[in-house]
Order: sequence, then structure tokens, then C-alpha cells
Amino acid sequence: MIQILLRYFSPAYIKRHVIGNPGVMLRAVVLLAAVLTYGTSGFLYFELPGNPDLVWSDALWYSIVTLTTVGYGDFFPKTAGGRFLVGVPLMLIGIGLLGFILSVVANALIAAKSKELKGMSQVYLSKHVVLINFPGLPKLLRLLDELSHDPSIGPDTPLLLIDRELPELPPELLARGVRYVRGDPTRDDTLQRAAIKTASHAIVLSSPTCVDGAAADALNVTITLAIEARSSHVNTVVECQDPGTEELLRKAGCDRVVCSARFEALYVSQELLNPGMQDIVADLLSTAHGQQFYVTSLALSGAATFSQLTAACASAGHIALGLKRQHSNLLNLPPEHAVLPGDLAISLGAKRLASFSL
Repeated sequence: MIQILLRYFSPAYIKRHVIGNPGVMLRAVVLLAAVLTYGTSGFLYFELPGNPDLVWSDALWYSIVTLTTVGYGDFFPKTAGGRFLVGVPLMLIGIGLLGFILSVVANALIAAKSKELKGMSQVYLSKHVVLINFPGLPKLLRLLDELSHDPSIGPDTPLLLIDRELPELPPELLARGVRYVRGDPTRDDTLQRAAIKTASHAIVLSSPTCVDGAAADALNVTITLAIEARSSHVNTVVECQDPGTEELLRKAGCDRVVCSARFEALYVSQELLNPGMQDIVADLLSTAHGQQFYVTSLALSGAATFSQLTAACASAGHIALGLKRQHSNLLNLPPEHAVLPGDLAISLGAKRLASFSL
């Protein structure tokens, strides 16, 4: 907000847009102020000698009521000058001026809304989630559903979509309050319009407009480099299709990589070996229903074992599955297994918890 005020009240902006080339809205405001000033001062000039109790607020009220063609009748001119030199001009000018101002306001609102839908406007958000590349409406709606049901994101977190090809934001996304910026996400000016510096998360999805998976992965690597160069604090999750791209994305600085091809292969093999497994995994991963896997931080007060973690999870309605230690997942551990500082708890439960105290 401070940046906006500094921009619009800077000497350079005032000199260029206010003095040198005033906009239609500014001209309408100046014209309205001039007419009200004329009506207020003229009404007092002609009517004050015959009615000493009149004050400036009374004259201004008369001018506004007459200009808007309301005509309450609580104040009205009694002199010929007040009627024909003040009242009549206000009546004649008021009809045209009011229609002109209303049309200017309506056009400004329509233009602003159109620019917003087409992704051409500047966005001012903070702690928002940036979604990059439009993967198709069904996939994106499913992703939004999952994010809204988890308290770490929730339904109130602002969402913003960046895409190069989408001509206009679909009504389904507009109804969910999603903002849109159209442009090349590898360019700094596009990321600046999306307020990437104040974002909390960035999700880079594979673009369906690329000719193949290799081109989509190369684009996502470039996008990741652009984000990390400008806002390395943003938590980035990047989708790729080739498992060989995962290491390159990590070197680019992204926080998490999701390889869709690897998970597709796992789904197919598990559905063959264990029929119905994909439905079970979907329930465990979905935040919309059932119970989910959670990775939770641990608050250690001293030496601790996995049996203590199991008891802490049970008291919170969770089932302890194992530990996440650096880049390894330790599952189905014996009770005496030591819990070390920096370990994260892997559990199954109905809701996300802040931490487990041991």
C-alpha cells in the first residue's frame, strides 16, 4: 500500500499524468468541484442578504441536491439572481455532468475488471500462493480443493495464476477468488506483477502447451531459476515428467520436486499387484476426506525413542509410521529406535498438528 501511494503521489507521476496529461476521471472531478464551488458561492452571494442564517454547508447542500436533480426543497433561492444565475445553470449542467461522471466511473470499473480477467493488471498481494502454468481446469480445480482443505493453506489464502497462453480467467476460477497474471513466467516483469517477492508458496506445474515432456521440464527449470533469483525465500514445488530432471531442478534451487511419471508408474504397478490400491493411496493423500499422511516437527526435551513418539501420536489421535531423517524415510521402526534432533515424525491422522513434544 505504501508503494502504491508513493507511486501515485510522486512528483514525476503528478507532472506527467496530472498536470501534463490529466485523465478523464481527473477532469470530471475538477469540473464537478468547479460547478459545486460556483453553486455554493453564488447561492450565498445572492441569498445571504435576505437570509443571514445561511452558512456554507447549507449552500453546498443546495448545490448538491440541485446538481443531482433531487430537489428536497429545504433550501431554495428566492432572489432572481439566485434562481436564474445559480439555480438554472446547476439544473442544466447537473443532468449532463452527472451522466458524464457515471459513465466515466462505469467505464473505469469495466476496464479494470476486464484487465483483471485478462491478466493485464498489477497484483498487490502478500503471503499468497502462486500457481504457474495452466494445466487444464479439472486438474487445477482438484489442486485448489486439496489446498483449501488443509489448515496450512486454507480457503482464505490468496491464490494467483500465471500463464502465457490463457486468454481469460475461467469463471470457475474467478468464483474461487483466483487472481490472474498473463505473461511469461520466466521474465522478471511478469513475476513482479504477480508480487512474487511477497508470496509464501509457488507451485510450478507442467505446461500442456509444450510439444513434449522434455520441453515442459526445460521450461519449468527456467521458471525455477527465475523465481529463485528474485525470491529465494518462496517455498517452491515443481512438477516434472522426466525423472532425470529432478536433480537439475534441485540444483536450480527449488524446495520440492514431484515427478508425475514416477508416480504414474507406481500407481499402475500397485494396481496390478494390489487391486484397489490406488483408491487407498488417494484417500491417504487427499485432504478433502478420510485420513492423511502428515510429516510433523518434533520438540525434543532430551533423549527419546520411537515408543515415546508412538505414545505421543496415539494421544493426539495419530498413528506413528516412522521418521523422516534428512533424505531418508525410516518406517515401521522398533520401539527402542532413537529419535534424533532434526527428525520429523511420519504419522497417519485426521488433521494436521503443529508438533509432537517428546
